[in-house]
Amino acid sequence: MREALIPDFLAQAGWTGASRHWLAGDASARSYERVALGDQRAVLMDAPPGCGDDVGAFHRIGAHLAGLGLSPPRTLALDEAQGLMLIEDLGDGIFARLLEADPGAEPALYQAAADVLLRLQAAPAPGGLPDLGAADWAASAGLAAEFYAHAATGALPDAAPMLQALEDAIRAHADGPRVLILRDYHAENLLWLPEREGVARVGLLDFQLGQMGQPEYDLVSLLQDARRDVTPATEAQVLAYFAAQSGQDPARIGVAYATLGALRALRIIGIFARLSMVAGKDRYLAFLPRVWGQLMRNLSHPALAALRGQVLAILPEPDTEIIERIRAWPTVSR
Repeated sequence: MREALIPDFLAQAGWTGASRHWLAGDASARSYERVALGDQRAVLMDAPPGCGDDVGAFHRIGAHLAGLGLSPPRTLALDEAQGLMLIEDLGDGIFARLLEADPGAEPALYQAAADVLLRLQAAPAPGGLPDLGAADWAASAGLAAEFYAHAATGALPDAAPMLQALEDAIRAHADGPRVLILRDYHAENLLWLPEREGVARVGLLDFQLGQMGQPEYDLVSLLQDARRDVTPATEAQVLAYFAAQSGQDPARIGVAYATLGALRALRIIGIFARLSMVAGKDRYLAFLPRVWGQLMRNLSHPALAALRGQVLAILPEPDTEIIERIRAWPTVSR
């Protein structure tokens, strides 16, 4: 049914007769197509209303980012009611693909991405954005118990002690001044635009869920990537660079980074399990061991000892048997 909307949308945008080619989909209901008309190129974003990804928010946050001299895709046409958007095509220079071809480019690309965060966080955020407190963030990690632990062990554990320990850790170590965070700031959502200058060389995607949050959250997204391993040397280099350029205490950044890293890893473990169990999207299960490793490294910080104990009390390590148990869950439950 949504397919019938697209030709009219493209016609109204002046792209009648444009060719369309599948470009990408992701964990949400959103999808992308590359469209071409003569020598013109653009990207069609299809985000069904109610799916959690608002094209209007993408447009508004994109306008804010562009105003800071950053490189989100320009909006070419927008139908907010139908969830359709035509945006600038920033090309194929996705960080993740470039690094597959040239791993040695990692330090330079990641430092450029850190420069974007420094520019973003130095500016006032747009008004009206959600601002989750420590209790809200901790509650969002309950997905790890509700889905992952439930499928892994066959029983729904009492997550309250773990979530309370997480809330306490966030309040103690990572609940300071807020900045605009983009949330999914990682190598699959960043593009290299070498023809541009400075911070504009980093193209930005998937920021429609942007909100107020802690400065280290997007650093965690960047450096603790669920889909690829960032070398320890690059992680350490970028953290030190971010601390120096922002004039902050590296030790304070370190404990906030570990705390938010633990939060994010718990959320991702729960989300990836839910995607398989509820939506049948099981390809994300392959990333669970990497995310578990990130979780354990974060929880090795001495300040998070109490949280580590609570996590290990209810969450088993995702070995092959557990991953296959999660994969089979929809079949078993139905």
